[in-house]
Amino acid sequence: MMASVFWDAKGVVFVDYLPKGKMINGEYYANLLKQLRQAIKAKRPGKLTKGVLFHQENTPAHKSVIAMATVRDCGFQLVQHPPNSPDLAPSDFNLFPNMKKQLAGKHFTDDYHVVSAVDAFFEEKEETFYTTGIQAL
Repeated sequence: MMASVFWDAKGVVFVDYLPKGKMINGEYYANLLKQLRQAIKAKRPGKLTKGVLFHQENTPAHKSVIAMATVRDCGFQLVQHPPNSPDLAPSDFNLFPNMKKQLAGKHFTDDYHVVSAVDAFFEEKEETFYTTGIQAL
């Protein structure tokens, strides 16, 4: 199972859990972006009007024609991630290493328990955790 986590300085906005054996392609990612836009409307009222700076990695699914069109259609302003950059993406820099530390050594009986543990990790973090992670970059 893979988690796609969309977050900002206030916290997690949207999480999608991709089932085992599935892959993210351009169409799947474009659908996630549409769901993200709806989540921003619900969780960050007025943010879409002010403008959304959006950062993503340079994976093929993220750079596909359909995904890039959806970024534009959603009204997101793309912040470029330099090609072949040695710099870590924000989630790799702050979010995932801290989650891995907290979940290290724990054993889960099924995917439901993994999702519950990951969701609990995100929910228990204060806003300062996310703000500090963004500012540290």
